[in-house]
Amino acid sequence: MKLRFDESVEEFRAEFLQWLDLNRPSDQEMADDPARSSGHSPGWARAWTRRMFEGGWLVPGWPPHLGGRNAAPIETLVYLEELNRSEVPRTTNPQGLGIVAPSLVDYGTAEQIDAYAMPLLRGELTACLGMSEPDAGSDLANLKTRALLDGDRFVINGQKVWTSGAGYADFCFLFCRTDPDAPKHRGISIVLLPLDTEGVTIRPLKEIVHPEYPDLSEVFLDDVIVPVSNLVGELNDGWKMAGGSLAHERSMVWLNSVMGVESAMAQLLEMAPEIMAPLNQREQVLAADDIVGFYVEAQCARALGYRGFARFVKGGTAPEQALMKMYASELRRDLGRVAAAWCGPASLAITDGRRSDLGLIEGYFATFGSTISAGSSEIQRNIIAERILNLPRG
Repeated sequence: MKLRFDESVEEFRAEFLQWLDLNRPSDQEMADDPARSSGHSPGWARAWTRRMFEGGWLVPGWPPHLGGRNAAPIETLVYLEELNRSEVPRTTNPQGLGIVAPSLVDYGTAEQIDAYAMPLLRGELTACLGMSEPDAGSDLANLKTRALLDGDRFVINGQKVWTSGAGYADFCFLFCRTDPDAPKHRGISIVLLPLDTEGVTIRPLKEIVHPEYPDLSEVFLDDVIVPVSNLVGELNDGWKMAGGSLAHERSMVWLNSVMGVESAMAQLLEMAPEIMAPLNQREQVLAADDIVGFYVEAQCARALGYRGFARFVKGGTAPEQALMKMYASELRRDLGRVAAAWCGPASLAITDGRRSDLGLIEGYFATFGSTISAGSSEIQRNIIAERILNLPRG
């Protein structure tokens, strides 16, 4: 067992930290949250994406012409860890960078890469992901939005919901049914939809956490016309591409989940004396037991994630990655619940900026979203049972 990184990896880390120190956006710039920016991605975020692209730090594992430097997987891991420690977001358009751009590189035409993927990587465009529908949340195969072929164009009708970033995205990576008579896992295609196209209506969904600046939206599509040239990959081959698209999102999702838990855990430890002060001796013992228990679980999550990553780097399958998303997101939710309970009425305060990561009431509500996005915990349990444990379907 080796509990340290190679010298070459540490040199890579030092190079990135030096670049980050010279180029990172200011705290004042990052305070301009994209969800608070009146429906558009903030200028600093687009400029930051461009700086990272030009410096070869946007997607380090990709070649230089795609914003990278041909970094090894372990170097990408270190890069993501340091970004998290520095509290600098890699992007304010995670769907665009994490799913849409790599999917276009994998499946798109040269023209689509030039017109959509490269502007995404340079911070000139933002994208949203059109998957979920009122009757097709985690069950993508049940989607009803139709794109009927009419000569050299598609006519699209339907509705998407819970679409993150639709209010400020330039285009949508839209999953739709192009053969309504095919079995539900077939007949699905992906179309690039500019959101200023006639017939597209976007309605923000007010959220319980931040009702004044929602990030989620409903998207209504009424006789929307899109040229056939906007079809990504092969017609009716969207189900296969969906697996590839989501693989991009999930390949590092364990790391983001674990780092979210560790960030919340660090703030809980910082607040522990403040939490303990008003408690009686028995309550202090119980609170300390909860805090230590969560600390141990956070360490277990990182160890499990590293084990899965090591298998992934060696080219093997990593069942740990299927476990990590569910485990870490539920751990973060439980941490928030217990922290809010021990803080009592103080958890209702809205002046403590730490609560959004720690999980005190407002942040605690937000943790439920992480148990749904990128595959709900219920769906993850089914995947683990059927595909990893080979249990019979009930």
